[in-house]
Amino acid sequence: MGVREAGAQRTRQALLTAAAQVFVEQGVQAPIRDIAGRAEVGLGTVYRHFPSRAELVIAVYKHQIDECAALADALAGSRDPFAALARWIEAFVQFLVTKHGLGAALQSDDTSFLALHELMVDRLVPACDLLIRSAIEAGDLDARVTAYALMRAVGNLCILGPGYGRDDAQAMVERLLAGCRVRTP
Repeated sequence: MGVREAGAQRTRQALLTAAAQVFVEQGVQAPIRDIAGRAEVGLGTVYRHFPSRAELVIAVYKHQIDECAALADALAGSRDPFAALARWIEAFVQFLVTKHGLGAALQSDDTSFLALHELMVDRLVPACDLLIRSAIEAGDLDARVTAYALMRAVGNLCILGPGYGRDDAQAMVERLLAGCRVRTP
């Protein structure tokens, strides 16, 4: 990779990081100028890398989905499969509670977002299943637990609102996981 390509890659990464932070604070409809400011680049640079808001939103969440899937791979084979699953679910919860406004975007008329929903299911369900199977094989998790059902339950517990914030969601997810456990440590 040449110097120019490396610089473009660093700028793209800075934009993805800045956009993720701004989306957490303001939602996916945040002004692009706020993202540019956070990344310390001009508006033109943002649009050179991401010609539309949808492309930026998709890139940010695709990157986070990839990181979440990679974490499952890194945790696979852990000596404590239930702890590995709990760690992955914690990361998944953080992904869910920081996607402020993504639900509305996914339900919009913009067909670009359909691929993102499919990517979430295609990448994260198998990642979760990998850890679930290990925890079941170790005798730590109820064998009736499936990745899709667990992720749906976690997703529902992560719908934030007045009087129910991140800490509440995390505490409820911990209770859900405890209820799925076969034995206690």
